[in-house]
Amino acid sequence: MSRFHLRVLAFATATLLAVVPPASRAADPFEINAILSETGAAAFLGKEEARSLGVVEDLVNRMGGINRRPVKIVIHDDQSNPQVAVQLLNDVMAKGATVVLGSSIAAVCNAMGALVKTGPVQYCLSPGIHPTDGGYVFSVSISTADLLSAAAKYFAARGWNKIAIITSNDATGQDAERGIDAAFNAAGGETIVSREHFNTTDISVAAQMAQIKASGAQAIIAWSSGTPIATIFRGINESGIALPILTTSANATYAQMKAYADFLPKELYFSVPPAMAPDQLPNGPVKRAVNIYLDAFKNIGIRPDSSQALAWDASLIVIDAYRKLGTNATSAQIRDYIAGLRGWPGAAGSYDFRAIPQRGVGTTNAVVARWDRAKDTWSAVSRLGGEPLR
Repeated sequence: MSRFHLRVLAFATATLLAVVPPASRAADPFEINAILSETGAAAFLGKEEARSLGVVEDLVNRMGGINRRPVKIVIHDDQSNPQVAVQLLNDVMAKGATVVLGSSIAAVCNAMGALVKTGPVQYCLSPGIHPTDGGYVFSVSISTADLLSAAAKYFAARGWNKIAIITSNDATGQDAERGIDAAFNAAGGETIVSREHFNTTDISVAAQMAQIKASGAQAIIAWSSGTPIATIFRGINESGIALPILTTSANATYAQMKAYADFLPKELYFSVPPAMAPDQLPNGPVKRAVNIYLDAFKNIGIRPDSSQALAWDASLIVIDAYRKLGTNATSAQIRDYIAGLRGWPGAAGSYDFRAIPQRGVGTTNAVVARWDRAKDTWSAVSRLGGEPLR
């Protein structure tokens, strides 16, 4: 990357982070802890979230760090295991952490959330949890319910009114099922004709696929994060089902699309944040923020996907809080700062934590996109909010 381009990128990034004097070389790094699923079932997410945090760390330090102190994001691997995450969280809490980023999936985040009733701030990198208003837990990006609301609008417009669902028996799947019921009931005229479940450790869903195939469904919602979704995709392929499939944006990763290429559904949809479909954004602060995000990865030879976007906004919001409040800020001060943000432009849209507590973005930020095998990327098929493009 040229020095000139670094200056351009740093100037653009300053729309999100206030410009400060260069970091002192003698200053001790300011550590921010992240608990991520770098191994285990959610490794597809955790590894890329860790990579995204590395890009953020580099960019922030090029711009002066936090009040002249370089930032060091310390990553701990929870192995996609709630018990391991709780142990790691206890360790960083004992060292006085005021913020913890993570974890990568809902079940692990929920286990961690039980420990932070009075702090530290936990910024979960899964959209599949629903934190209590005013609490110390925040959830990244657009919620599962709001992503599904956009998808329901798209399905209804396409005339896909008979829906089969298959969800995992974990926190991610349970949250999805509640969101599916709420979104598709609200859309009107749509019926769940088959409701199937599976365990994340199952190696076959042949029986569930037989039920779905016999149900007369016009489309399927298949919801689980990480490697368990491969079991569903294989089951769909082996059963000969050729229906439109919608899955969670957590699976919208290039790594998964490559690993599952031999058995991906022919018509695979995702409801995603704006960074995954930048062409649908009008000119303005959000589009500029999305382009900054995309350029940051492009210039180091990475095509970002949903996993990088999940970590990007959360980490920059936390860093923004420390830069405004100082590195000695308490958990309560950081919580209150984030809760008061309005009009903060990020990869998931324009954040308004007063209107949407603990999250900041909602349905109007979501876009339905289809995996385009020929182009090896996602193509938007809806406008913001879920209305089909054509």
